[in-house]
Amino acid sequence: MARLDLFLTALAPAIWGSSYIVTTSLLPGQSPLLVALLRALPAGLILLLIVRQLPPLAWIPKLLVLAALNFSLFWTLLFVSAYRLPGGVAATLGAAQPLLVVFFSAYALQTPIRPTALLAAGLSIVGVALLVLTPAAALDFWGVLAGLGGAISMAAGVVLTRKWQPPVPPLTFTAWQLTAGGLLLIPFAAPSLEGLPLLTGGNLVGLAYMSLIGGALTYILWFRGLARIEPAKVSLLGVLSPLSAVLLGWSVLGESLSPMQITGAALALFSLWLGQSNLRFRRPKARAAS
Repeated sequence: MARLDLFLTALAPAIWGSSYIVTTSLLPGQSPLLVALLRALPAGLILLLIVRQLPPLAWIPKLLVLAALNFSLFWTLLFVSAYRLPGGVAATLGAAQPLLVVFFSAYALQTPIRPTALLAAGLSIVGVALLVLTPAAALDFWGVLAGLGGAISMAAGVVLTRKWQPPVPPLTFTAWQLTAGGLLLIPFAAPSLEGLPLLTGGNLVGLAYMSLIGGALTYILWFRGLARIEPAKVSLLGVLSPLSAVLLGWSVLGESLSPMQITGAALALFSLWLGQSNLRFRRPKARAAS
């Protein structure tokens, strides 16, 4: 059962890796905040119609915090960093999330800090950097700040999602968060629109994919995994997102893979294996005095 839980949870970041191709091929020129809004709110409302259950009033403050961290704030900062930084720099900053989760979990969940978890998180950053970072990458102060802020937001969302588990199925929990996240995005997305956007058939297909598959389905799996698996292990699965994006670029768009990228992919996968293993660093036993 544990392996099935891990596999189903890993599908979420693997699918998120397809967002780059979908956005650039089916949603070019659309406002990022509008895409984020249309990705969250329709999916949340559809799931609400399915579950037909509204959150209790006592849970609304927690839901707003979770929705902001997992969707509204995270996606906003993600788009800011994506616009101001090369994709490789933004992805590398986002790869700091597993390391942050280790420390956030120790504080909020009293989870012990394991050396293997720290090593795996560090190796994942190096692996993603080798996979997506280029020598020509340029830095922008606000872009770097947004990238780090996005990593902090997602890491906090991962830990608090595990800490605050309502007595409802993952489907219902996802419906509540997606809807709240979409509603919180409206004040930010509305001012950036000069009028109603003209959407083509391809745009609608792309939005449907991003909302129903990249939004509803993946977050049902993601939140389900957070309820069953240690947050530090779940967060390491995030390396599958840039790995999936690079592999899709190679197989679908015909992009080339350099030896450094292959090394980075191997290192990222090794960090993932190390993070899921039960290895422990044990101190050598002291010898008895003779």
